[in-house]
Amino acid sequence: MAGSRSALINVMVRAAEKAARTLVRDFGEVEQLQVSKKGPADFVSSADLAAEKAIRTELAKARPDFGWLMEESGKGGAANARSRWIVDPLDGTTNFLHGVPHWSISIAAETDGAIVAGIVYDPIKNELFWAERGQGAFVNSKRLRVSGRRSLDVALIATGMPYKGRTSGPHYLAELDLVMAEVAGVRRFGSAALDLAYVAAGRYDAFWEYGLSPWDSAAGVLLVTEAGGFVSEVGGGNNPIYGSSILAANGDLGRPLREILRKASGKGPGASTAPKAVSG
Repeated sequence: MAGSRSALINVMVRAAEKAARTLVRDFGEVEQLQVSKKGPADFVSSADLAAEKAIRTELAKARPDFGWLMEESGKGGAANARSRWIVDPLDGTTNFLHGVPHWSISIAAETDGAIVAGIVYDPIKNELFWAERGQGAFVNSKRLRVSGRRSLDVALIATGMPYKGRTSGPHYLAELDLVMAEVAGVRRFGSAALDLAYVAAGRYDAFWEYGLSPWDSAAGVLLVTEAGGFVSEVGGGNNPIYGSSILAANGDLGRPLREILRKASGKGPGASTAPKAVSG
């Protein structure tokens, strides 16, 4: 039945809901959190660590034969496991630490190198985005489809911008300049998992970013593809989860947006002569 969640999805949902209770409580007391720096402008909070521990405990209890790849604790779990969890316990940490109510929990299940199920949970807005391979994508119980917009001049595009300690593609500012000239708007909201979920929901028409990690994108990539969308690397490669970049869009806008990005890098027709962007 459409919208009926499997046992695998329910395991992920229970883990996310357990972690969310702690995160929502701490979000209400964000000024009192103990925060340590992982690197320039890249923070980890006590809430982040507690959420990951809660998720790992719940998932290990339900599927002890799975391995895991998690943002804070890295790889672990059952040795030689065919399946593993890929987890970001708090995607949008900087938003969280500044009291901005736009962050999420992302959990994906990978078997034999393929993402077979994933969820992106936004507890503040009470939105659960979920998908299983071959079964479609949903938000709560509503079926998702990517947008039907066919022209860039009416498209709303999401992106991730470089910041201190985090570089982007060498031509990012040139890319942004060219994209802004062609579309209805560009947004940078600070949670790649939610950006991808919003592409799946048709709220954004496309999204591109560099330097993401598998835990940022694994669940979201499945959401987009199961909602009928297009996902690749910016340069056209087919490994967006483990590659160096990601481009997600509906079926009509992926190719023209990629051509704009290629133009900015000097690899497409009418390539930009703008100087290379320097981020940092």
